Amino acid sequence: MSLLRKTPARLLLLAGLLAGAAWLASLDFGERFTSDILELIPPTERSPELAVVRSLANEKQARVALFALNAPSDDETRDRAARAFTAALLASDAFAEAEILSDSTSRNDLAKQIFTQRLDLLLPGWLAKNEIAFPGARASRPQDNPSNGGRDARAPGDNAFAEWLAEKTAADLEHFMAKPEALAFAELIPADPLLLLPDLVEKVQTLDTAADAPADTALIWTLTRENPLHEAGQKPVFDAVDAALAAAHAVAPGATIRWAAISRFAAESKRGIMQELFVGTPLTLFVVLGIAILCLPRILGALNLAPVVFGALLGACVAVTLCFEHVHFLVFVLGLMLAGVSIDYGFYLYLQPQKTPGEPYAAKVRRLMKPLLGSALTTVLGFSLLLFSDLALIRQLGVFVSAGLLCALVTAVLWFAQIKNPNMQARAFASAQLAHTPRTRRAAIALLCAGALVALLGPWRLHWHDSTRELQPRLPRLADEAAGVRQLFGDSAARTVYLTRGETIADARASLEKFTAWHGAQFPDAAAASLGYALPLRADYDAMAARLETLRGFPDALRASLERHGFDAAEFAPFFEAWEKFSSFEREGARKARPYDDVIANLSSSLHGQTALLMADTPGASFLLTVADHPAPADDPPAALATTSLNQLESLNKLFARYRLSALRLSVIGLVLVGLSMWAIYGVRRGTLIFTTPVFSCFFTFGVLGLCGVTLNLFHLLGAFLGVCLSHNYAIFTAENDARKERPPPSIRLSAFSTAGSFGVLACSGIPVVSALGVTVALIVLSALAIVELKRAAKSEQPQQT
Repeated sequence: MSLLRKTPARLLLLAGLLAGAAWLASLDFGERFTSDILELIPPTERSPELAVVRSLANEKQARVALFALNAPSDDETRDRAARAFTAALLASDAFAEAEILSDSTSRNDLAKQIFTQRLDLLLPGWLAKNEIAFPGARASRPQDNPSNGGRDARAPGDNAFAEWLAEKTAADLEHFMAKPEALAFAELIPADPLLLLPDLVEKVQTLDTAADAPADTALIWTLTRENPLHEAGQKPVFDAVDAALAAAHAVAPGATIRWAAISRFAAESKRGIMQELFVGTPLTLFVVLGIAILCLPRILGALNLAPVVFGALLGACVAVTLCFEHVHFLVFVLGLMLAGVSIDYGFYLYLQPQKTPGEPYAAKVRRLMKPLLGSALTTVLGFSLLLFSDLALIRQLGVFVSAGLLCALVTAVLWFAQIKNPNMQARAFASAQLAHTPRTRRAAIALLCAGALVALLGPWRLHWHDSTRELQPRLPRLADEAAGVRQLFGDSAARTVYLTRGETIADARASLEKFTAWHGAQFPDAAAASLGYALPLRADYDAMAARLETLRGFPDALRASLERHGFDAAEFAPFFEAWEKFSSFEREGARKARPYDDVIANLSSSLHGQTALLMADTPGASFLLTVADHPAPADDPPAALATTSLNQLESLNKLFARYRLSALRLSVIGLVLVGLSMWAIYGVRRGTLIFTTPVFSCFFTFGVLGLCGVTLNLFHLLGAFLGVCLSHNYAIFTAENDARKERPPPSIRLSAFSTAGSFGVLACSGIPVVSALGVTVALIVLSALAIVELKRAAKSEQPQQT
């Protein structure tokens, strides 16, 4: 025990302090710490929902910022203010794109590209559909008959299909021209008598989701350059917005903006978490040390407990930053619990009465080592088990608290070795015992029975729900503003947005075909629009040359059919020229020089502004967006359709519900290990009695929450597990004193109060998950202390203080 001498203990403490401070000083806090929710999810997670969310976080969807510029002036002034605002955003390095919603440039560019490529994009599907509808069609399609090179040997002849198709085309065109909407396509019809574009427009018209803006409001769609979850995508954006608003003020002095962007939520969330950390840390220390000062007779003596807390926090910070490349700020907010938990070891060493007058400190440590190690073992074992959690946040919390508690124990043992008199008596009220009378005994038994009733009945009323919204501070003002702006841009609860994924855009298009069939069966009265309908299926595109071969006589047959239906065939010269050029190109095999991927890439290159969000042809992360006219369903489409509704939070909520089940399994395993450790240290009988106290307090707490109608989540479960581990301390030290026929020292009560105080601070947090964990642990700790006190009062004999 030479390390318990004054000089070696001081040197060890000083060396640990310097090493820890040096390590923390060397860290790049901007790179090492994060507030990104996705950092909480394991990188190995392969669920479809998360794949979508991650792709959105890294791609354009997450970088969209929507602005509603209010300028109560005349239309011309408001338009000039909107243009000044947009130009200022584009002049900055923070924004890649910005367009006024009334500006149709991006939509016109997309329409021009589709028109230019109409035969490449739309003809393959048109041919396939009509081939199936042809009364003389064989059961198999051309691409399904490889024996003849994909060409269908038709009988009685190829001209039958060409003549039927020509007659059908002319009849459809005559019917379409009688409709009022034909006026909008009057200029296009000569180049598109097949009605490829009108059919597409009918399918995709609901993609225009923008609502009618108020008369004094201009809507502006923008795209930032950097990921909004990173610092580079936040402050530069905010500075650019301020500069743009100043430019708008120069035109319209009364202009104001409302805007919605993930970067705003990310920055405010980070600010809220940091505020929790910087306010919560001193508040927790104040509460914990305040309890010590209140219950100890000398303030300077109570301050001897502070190094134990600081040693725990320093060791925890060093350990978690050594073990993880990126550490979430929530770990430090949740880790404030260390202040109340780590001081326990100081209480046990400082307030434990001497066995004999003048008992040496080393002898006192040897005498207390078994309960100290026992209490440390149960707590550290519980927290260490969190290292096997799927969630990075919980793993980081496990390292933080486990390392902090071990450092607290070592610091307490070494620190009090330097104190001249490492013994202190608590104030009288802190060590007061309940009067042992028959009335007190009956009351204690009645309270224990009532608690048992709550523990048995209350948990059956529990409801569970996990939401990623609870991982961040509540931001009601920002959320209301964002909801109002998004509503102006067409975000409505009456519509559902789906993303259909694929390794390639061809895979996504094939999945979209299946999803469309499923959606039509599930929601027969709801329209669904997607730019994917402008893309041909890969199979249809590859079969197009074979189908055109069967239509060599189609142009002449179409001219004759058009004349019979009252049209002047000469007016359709642009179409026939394009058809001849395109079909010759296909028949000559030149299609090999224009592969499917190049056709899609040409279309994708024309997407900018809002239209850029309709599809992505990135290998490994391709998707097509679909807007459906119905509220979001309770469940996503079947997994085989590779389609997910674009409700990111709900998608992640399902993941967190799954992680809750994983945490439950870990908790059960942890409780078994803790119970076995109690058996190993104290034997089966005493170990079981010790183990029942924290377990009963856990069920009682769940009973209280159930009767109060509280909806529980993953962090209530985590708090229950941690509370059980922490409250073993009181059961262990009570059992030790009962075995010696002694009254438990006041350190047990002070330890429970300080632990409950630190978690009570967490319970007041504005971050729901932090509050959930704080409430749960504080209730378990206080109920465990109450059980210890009531069990002692319910006994027929009271142990005597020696």
